[in-house]
Formats: sequence, structure tokens, C-alpha cells
Amino acid sequence: MDDLFQQAADAIRTADAMLIGAGAGMGVDSGLPDFRGPEGFWKAYPPFRGQAFSAISTPHWFQTDPALAWGFFGHRLKLYRDAVPHRGFEILRRWSEQPRYGAFVFTTNVDGQFQKAGFPEDRLIEYHGSIHHLQCSQSCDQSVWSSVGVEITVDEETIRATSEFPRCPNCGAIARPNILMFDDWEFHQTRHKVQYAAYQNWLSQIKGSRIVAIEMGAGLAIPTVRSECEKRGQVLIRINPREAETPDHGISFPLGSLEALEKIDSLFCARTS
Repeated sequence: MDDLFQQAADAIRTADAMLIGAGAGMGVDSGLPDFRGPEGFWKAYPPFRGQAFSAISTPHWFQTDPALAWGFFGHRLKLYRDAVPHRGFEILRRWSEQPRYGAFVFTTNVDGQFQKAGFPEDRLIEYHGSIHHLQCSQSCDQSVWSSVGVEITVDEETIRATSEFPRCPNCGAIARPNILMFDDWEFHQTRHKVQYAAYQNWLSQIKGSRIVAIEMGAGLAIPTVRSECEKRGQVLIRINPREAETPDHGISFPLGSLEALEKIDSLFCARTS
């Protein structure tokens, strides 16, 4: 595998542009759950044993059982606020300063860890939204606002909210995270459209350039990140403990994100120092 690490370091060093793709596995080294399979979800949230993540992460609970909905998302909001991005984020941010056209982050994670690690807002698309932003659960308009100042008290035994719910400032209905959930036809795309336009603008600028896609923690269950990285990168560096297989233009590392990034970085730094 030493040769593969060297190939990855050389590809990053010679890239004109870098696409950074991240799925839930990217946050594992920061202590965040990735909900991979039912056992992973139940381990993180024992009260929901017997239910699928897709059955809990749906918008209808904000109408039928808001204490459950905000218990689950309020717990995650605090978890993501408290998380400290692992060193792999810093490595990626440093690499992103090397290419001529810089880098763009494409992630389905809703945790806000890339912003916390110092990545600029205008070079990032959160494809499934962000838990750090809210919208109206009744879709009274398409407004999206920050969740700063929102504090949800959650019973750790039941994962149910015991405090007041955040409310829409326009109509007073219960607010919900601006996250694309399962069976969700009410996701407000106001913020998403701004990020998507910035991403498309960047892609138009780098057309015909040598793009290296570095993809971490993205599985096959929801292959959005994998498909995007395979499509855009002339070289694909795929990092994932499982499901690490790649197409012909890929370099595969069946490892955790932090371990693989640190090993690549040791060779990257050796050649650039």
C-alpha cells in the first residue's frame, strides 16, 4: 500500500483543482456516529432500537410528535456543536491551498464540521442541508435561518425533548432543521440553491483542468458523494473502511479517514518541504 500512498500524494501535489467529498464516515474520527446500518443507529440511540434511522429522520414527526422529533434532532444539534474536527480536516484545508483553482467541498453531512475547521462557506455545498439552520415545518414561506441560540433540553433516557420547541418567526409554527430528510417534500432549498450555484460556477472555471477527487466515508447506501467524485475526478482517491472499491481511475484505501489522510500527508510534506 506504500506505493498507493505515494501515488495519492503525487496526484494531490500536481492537481489543478481538488474536490473534497465527504459522507458520514468522515466524522467518525471526531467521535460522531455514522448510523451505518441499524446496529450503528441503535448503538447511538438505544431508545430507537427496532426502528430504522429512515423512520425517525422524517418531517412528519414535527407534526405528530414534536417531542420525539426535537429530541432526536436536538440531541444531534448539541452533539455536532460540541464535536471538534479531527486533524484530517486541517490536512485537507492545507492541501486545498495548493492547487491553482483551490478546492470545493461536496458533502452530505449536516454537521457543519468543515466550517468549524475553517473551510470557506463559498467553497462548500451541504447537499442534504445543515442542522445549524432552521425552516418552518408548515412551509409558510421559504425562509431559512440560523439555529444559533436554539437550545433543546433532551431526556437522555428517552431521547425526547423536554423544553420549548423553536418556532417559525413568520407564522409561529414549530420550526425544523433545514435538512433533507427521508420522504421529505418540504425541504426549503433557499440556502442549497446558493451553494449549488457557487459549485456550478467553480466547475465551469475548472473545466478541462486536472481534478483530483478525495472522497472519505461515503458508502453505497446513499451513493450521492461517491457518484459525484467518480464523475468529476480525473483521479479518485477513495478512503473508506468498507466499500472502498474504485473504478479504473481510482486509488483505494480501506482505512479510516484520519489514518489515511495522515499517511498521505507524510509523503506529501516530504516532497514539498
